Amino acid sequence: MAQMSLYLFTGGGLALVFAFVFHVAHTAVLAAGRRSLIALVPAQRLAGAGVGGGTLDLGDPPRAGDTSRAHDRERARNRDAAQAGGRKTGNQDGSGAPGVGSAAFILGGDADADDAVFTTPVAGLATTGAWVAWTLIGLSMLLRAIVVGRGPWGNMYEFAVAFSWGITSGYLYLQRRYPIRALGFLPLGVALFLVGYAATLPSTIEPLVPALDNAPLLTVHVAMAMISYGIFATSFAAAVGYLLQGSTDRYAWLPSHRVLDAVAYRAVIIGFPIFATMIILGSYWASIAWGSYWSWDPKETSALVTWLIYAVYLHARNQRGWAGRPAALILVIGFGAILFTFFGNLYFSGLHAYSGLNTPTTIP
Repeated sequence: MAQMSLYLFTGGGLALVFAFVFHVAHTAVLAAGRRSLIALVPAQRLAGAGVGGGTLDLGDPPRAGDTSRAHDRERARNRDAAQAGGRKTGNQDGSGAPGVGSAAFILGGDADADDAVFTTPVAGLATTGAWVAWTLIGLSMLLRAIVVGRGPWGNMYEFAVAFSWGITSGYLYLQRRYPIRALGFLPLGVALFLVGYAATLPSTIEPLVPALDNAPLLTVHVAMAMISYGIFATSFAAAVGYLLQGSTDRYAWLPSHRVLDAVAYRAVIIGFPIFATMIILGSYWASIAWGSYWSWDPKETSALVTWLIYAVYLHARNQRGWAGRPAALILVIGFGAILFTFFGNLYFSGLHAYSGLNTPTTIP
C-alpha cells in the first residue's frame, strides 16, 4: 500500500505538470486573443459574451459590505445578458460558428466560475489536469494515512505533498466561484514546486519522535496548516494579478481589479480563522509536549508574524489609502512569510526541528 501511495504521488505530480503547462498555454492564448479582439472591436473593457453584441459589463463579485441578495440579482442580470450576447456571436452567414476572423478562443459563460469570461480551447484540459492531480495526490495521501495510522504529515516529505494538495484544493474551490483561471498557473506553479521538492526528500515511513506522537493533535493541527497555507496561495495569486492589473484594468485578459480584490479577500476570510485556530491548537499541544504554551521558537514566532500580517491586511483593506495596491502588497508579503514559516526551520534550529533529513526537518 505504501508503494501504491508513491505511484499515485508520481501520477499526481505528472498530472500537475500537465495542468500547469496548459494553464500557462490558456493564459498565453487568452492574452493574445484578447489583444486581437481589442484591435478589431475597440472597447474600454471586453468582459463578456458576444463580439457582435458590443461591449457588455458583467459586474464584479461583491466587496465587503455588499448585500448578497443585491449581488445575486446583478449576477442574474449579467447571465441573461451574457446568454443574449452569446446568441449573437455567430458568423453573419448564419452558420452559428463563433469567432471574429480566426480568433483562437470562444466567447461564452464559464460554468465553473458562474461569470461570463473568455475561454480557450485548452481551458478544459487545464482544469481537468488540475482535478486529476488533486485526485491522485489526495488518494496518495489517503493510502499513506492508512499505513501510518494518522494524518500523512509527520515529516517534511509528507507535509510538502499535503501543502501542494492544499494549494490545489484552494485554487479549484475559488476557481469554480470566480473567473481566475488566467491566474491559475501561479498557485499551481507553487504546488508543482512543492511536489518537485517532495520528490527529492526521503519518503520512507519512520516512527514519530515522542513530541509528535499524538495522532489526533498531529492530524488536526497540521491539517489546519495545510488548508490555510493552501488557500493563502490563491490570495497571493490574486494579489499578484491585482498588482499587474491596477485600478484601471490595464489588461483585458485578466479579471478586473474588483474581481481580483474579491478573490483575495474571500481567500483570506476563509484561511485566516483556520490559521488562527491552528496556532491556538499548536499552543495547547506545546503545553502537553514541552510543558509551555509558548516558547518563542522560530516556527512559533514566524507563524505569529504571518498571522499578524494577514490581520493587518484585513484591517488595511477597508482603510482609505490602504485599499487596493497597498493591500495587495501586504498579501504578497504574507505569502512570503508562509513560505518562510514552512522552510525556515531547515536553517534555524528550534523545538519544531526534527530528524529525517541530513538537515533538520519540520512540521508546520
